[in-house]
Amino acid sequence: MAAKLRWAVAAGAGKCSGVRLLTLFLVVGIVLLLPFLFWGETFTRWLDDDAGIEWLRGFGAWGWMVVIALLVADLFLPIPATPVMSAAGFLYGGWIGGLASAAGSFLAGQLGYWLCRRFGRGFAVRLAGENDLLRAENIFDRSGAWLVALSRSLPLLPEVVSCLAGLARMPPMKFTLALACGCLPMGFAYAAIGAAGQSRPGLALALSALVPALLWVFVQWRMRGAWREN
Repeated sequence: MAAKLRWAVAAGAGKCSGVRLLTLFLVVGIVLLLPFLFWGETFTRWLDDDAGIEWLRGFGAWGWMVVIALLVADLFLPIPATPVMSAAGFLYGGWIGGLASAAGSFLAGQLGYWLCRRFGRGFAVRLAGENDLLRAENIFDRSGAWLVALSRSLPLLPEVVSCLAGLARMPPMKFTLALACGCLPMGFAYAAIGAAGQSRPGLALALSALVPALLWVFVQWRMRGAWREN
């Protein structure tokens, strides 16, 4: 009877713990979603398709820096990232546009990760508790790299995953490598389509989902010895 009681208490605590951890995920998602709800349509009209191309064209040779700045700002503002990447490819070519697009996405992910890792821990502990954060750390240590790499081409999720990775203190090197695996294919895929003057987001989305997975498999294979030693 006592054993059953202990099991019931542990099960109840586990469910409560899971709810608190889910609450943390939802709060981070809602905070990042709010700008899209209030200003998403405005930013889309401003930067989507021809409007974005003409606006970026006004910066001349320095427009690629504006592309990077816009994609970094996507962490806080509802920037339509993929149209900006396509505009970068159309204006500056597949290589420069791809580098600028990948760099902007990469810096946005790093910024979200380090801001939450450095300043968000206290908030996360109050909301989810220390034990739940340990569970989140275990989740991101085991599967976080896949989440980071495969989420970059999806709406909103890149920012949420980067912030949660920071809160869960995912190992910086693993986060950085996974982030690069996600950002490079996406940036170059959308820039290449923009450079070719085509509108085929389905192809870019497919490449942005498939290539990061292949890249991360390769990185895991190359780094397995170093991670095992650590």
